[in-house]
Amino acid sequence: MSKKLSKEILKKAYSLMCSARALSDIYEKNKEITSKYVHATSKGHEAIQLALALQLKEYDWVSPYYRDDSILLGVGITPYELMLQLMCKKEDPFSGGRTYYSHPSLKRDDMPKIIHQSSATGMQAIPTTGIALGLKYKYDNNFKDTYLNKKPVVVCSFGDASITEGEVAEAFQMASLKQLPILYLVQDNEWDISAHASETRAVDAATYAKGFGIKSYSIDGSDFEASYYTISKAFSEIRDKKIPVLVHAKVPLLNHHTSGVRMEWYRDDLEKALEQDPFPKLKKLLLSQNFDEEELITIEAKIKDEIQKEFKRALAADDPKADDLFDHKFAPTENLKETELVNKDNSEAIYMVDAGICAIKELMTKHKECLLYGQDVGKRLGGVFREAATLGEKFGDKRVFNTPIQEAFIIGSTVGMSAVGLKPIVEIQFADYIWPGLNQLFTEVSRSNYLSNGKWPVSCIIRVPTGAYGSGGPYHSSSVESILTNIHGIKIAYPSNAADLKGLLKAAYYDPNPVVILEHKGLYWGKMKGTEKTKTLEPDENYLLPFGIAKSVLVADEKNINTGNSLCIITYGMGVYWSKLAAKKFNDQIEIIDLRTLYPLDEKYIYEKVKIHSICIVVSEEPSNNSFAQSLASKISQNCFNYLDSPVSVIGSENLPAIPLNSILEERMLPNPQKIENEIKNKFNIK
Repeated sequence: MSKKLSKEILKKAYSLMCSARALSDIYEKNKEITSKYVHATSKGHEAIQLALALQLKEYDWVSPYYRDDSILLGVGITPYELMLQLMCKKEDPFSGGRTYYSHPSLKRDDMPKIIHQSSATGMQAIPTTGIALGLKYKYDNNFKDTYLNKKPVVVCSFGDASITEGEVAEAFQMASLKQLPILYLVQDNEWDISAHASETRAVDAATYAKGFGIKSYSIDGSDFEASYYTISKAFSEIRDKKIPVLVHAKVPLLNHHTSGVRMEWYRDDLEKALEQDPFPKLKKLLLSQNFDEEELITIEAKIKDEIQKEFKRALAADDPKADDLFDHKFAPTENLKETELVNKDNSEAIYMVDAGICAIKELMTKHKECLLYGQDVGKRLGGVFREAATLGEKFGDKRVFNTPIQEAFIIGSTVGMSAVGLKPIVEIQFADYIWPGLNQLFTEVSRSNYLSNGKWPVSCIIRVPTGAYGSGGPYHSSSVESILTNIHGIKIAYPSNAADLKGLLKAAYYDPNPVVILEHKGLYWGKMKGTEKTKTLEPDENYLLPFGIAKSVLVADEKNINTGNSLCIITYGMGVYWSKLAAKKFNDQIEIIDLRTLYPLDEKYIYEKVKIHSICIVVSEEPSNNSFAQSLASKISQNCFNYLDSPVSVIGSENLPAIPLNSILEERMLPNPQKIENEIKNKFNIK
């Protein structure tokens, strides 16, 4: 610290701290108004936050957490803008009134970029580390983005209590493993909500991070000067060496946990915490640097007066209109029309598994920003179903790579990768193991576009091998579409043949939204009885199958339709082939509709077909109770009620906790052609 901070920096820090303190005070003074929407402020944390913010550049990235309003002030957000979010106003610059105070998302040219920030503690670690992983990918693959020459830094800010989250460990693991250019700033005020650090943390954040091999500093975060120099040192190391660094800053919490959980209810350390208040410490530093005390008093008074006026202006600002609710569920998908299915010259029928490989190979050849990662997808194996075979050899370890066993990181990192302009294709090895990743899929991926008011759509493809195949047993056979279709903000495909998989993968790539592609393991190779038609001629490189287009894969005879001797089966995936086998017993009486995508759903086509036949069966591999299939049957009943001759039937697996390993039990558990045939007979009153 031999070099003193400039007076310009000190004055700016003091002014901003005055603003942060004035905001906190006016919120508390007007708590009858401001407590309508829950909020937290940085009171006590201001010094470390401003020390960080004042050194960020417009080409850097930062993920503040919900107590970081001083960081936002420091990067250039005005008090008025913060108050617009506090009051959930229409012109809230981050979310348009959709989310809480100090939950930013920012995409301005003259400020650091901020991806959507959620409330879930520690969840920002993975998306933000994904940004750093994306920057490393660009460095390693010689991208020419001019800002890369400026050596951008990525910052992820936490409260210390969040460090116990498992997803933080996944982020630390990848940051250290890949040596990513990221700063983890941990602000330690020793409190969760009412639980104290002594009750909940075995070691502090710096000690914890060292276990991952991450260089760490512990400092007094209430000392602006010490904080500034430490952040400066960490930034230099990250920019020059491209390594992860953690700064553990001890700070006092001088305000409530949030407006809804007041500190006086449970805190017994408030007097001690006040001794570490950064505001008088900073004022003392300025006076030691020959600032005039009257000038400082004037600055503080002027800021308080301005914020009082801005508070009144924010109160009078417009609220969102009710119909604004429906904006930004998805980013617009432009110019995606179904192209003619033209087969490759001299092509032979290919397996579904190979169609996926061919699609990704074409995409990666054409688009440098396309990459593939997940467990065991690298060149040594190419996926446990060989669904990524040859891709590692062709494109190398920098574009196709293995990850640790970290489903949350695999899914959540796509947020950051997408933000820096990449298009990640990732894989969850089995649908059974998607559960650890659902937090990121639901909390971060699916909501990013909506809660950032359209600023940060997550453009990614998540491949998920699914379904029962050859006695996979209870942990390698599950179907999960009902869970996924209840996550709004993602699109879901479920192809049943090679051509559809290739066309849907291409459409997913050019869609700016998150897409999950469910790929049935039993259809990859077409080896199960009746699934030979999963093999198709390979479509050419230009084939594109947009989402939301169902297809009839078997049609009924017109005579049977006109005489009321027909029905339609609506299904997807393996259900297509079970239904085809069952239909062989009925002379041109059955139409089978392959949904191909579960969201968006081709409801118009479905209802048209149901109204023609008046009898409908929905077939799914999932247990039927409370399922996607049951929901679809309900939709059909509501929209086609006057055309139906009988209730819509649903055929699914037995409603049991898991698919047994024993092949006899597995067969009894799952739908099959005989069960479908029996229900068709029931519909036709055949004894």
